Amino acid sequence: MKILISNDDGILARGLGVLAEVCSSLAQVTVVAPDREQSGTSHSLTLHRPLRATRRPDGAFQLDGTPTDCVLLALGALMPEKPDFVISGINHGQNMGEDVFYSGTVAAAMEGLVAGVPSIAVSYAGADLDLLDTHKPGLAALLRRITQVKDFPKETLLNINLPGIPGDRVKGVKVTHLGSRVFSEEIALMKDPWGKEIYWIGGGRITWTGGTESDFRATSDGYISVTPLHMDMTNYKLIEVVRSWLAGD
Repeated sequence: MKILISNDDGILARGLGVLAEVCSSLAQVTVVAPDREQSGTSHSLTLHRPLRATRRPDGAFQLDGTPTDCVLLALGALMPEKPDFVISGINHGQNMGEDVFYSGTVAAAMEGLVAGVPSIAVSYAGADLDLLDTHKPGLAALLRRITQVKDFPKETLLNINLPGIPGDRVKGVKVTHLGSRVFSEEIALMKDPWGKEIYWIGGGRITWTGGTESDFRATSDGYISVTPLHMDMTNYKLIEVVRSWLAGD
């Protein structure tokens, strides 16, 4: 089995190293990751300049592009054969609820899905990165089960969030749906050294909502959250309703 690994925190990110170590116990691993942090880049592509892929001494590739660029080039140019799985992460921070629309980690997995490769995104819903190592056994067992699934759905990726607790305190795994989060005071008004107003996006406070089967509730309760995501964003329930809006008199 062959696994392509990427992320959005960059080639030197601790989570990427942990994921590569875990996956190396399951399969042959190729790492293609951005040369710097690309958090929040979503599914963006670099179209207005060429990209450079540099082979590192450990065999990994670092790319001066986005997470989506990394997977696109890996599948189209850098890997001699298509991998069996694309796994992205481990992101330094959760990717739950609306985060999946902004996340470069989820986008890298989504690009694998676009190319017809079963894909997984892995994130860590905690701040203490020293705890990442303690999740290796549990994550290895989970990925082993997932990668052995026959007839993995072609239109679906799995979004995994590890709780921000030591691995030996994890209560289990829950299959969840996306919760919802609201940012408050995420735009900070500042002034540059010349006194001109500037805006900084980020920070603020986050409020989560969702039922007992939501992703944020699972991680808050000490479980690993696994959420199936798919690319088709069509609201099928509203097709006839919208059609009625547009129907002639």
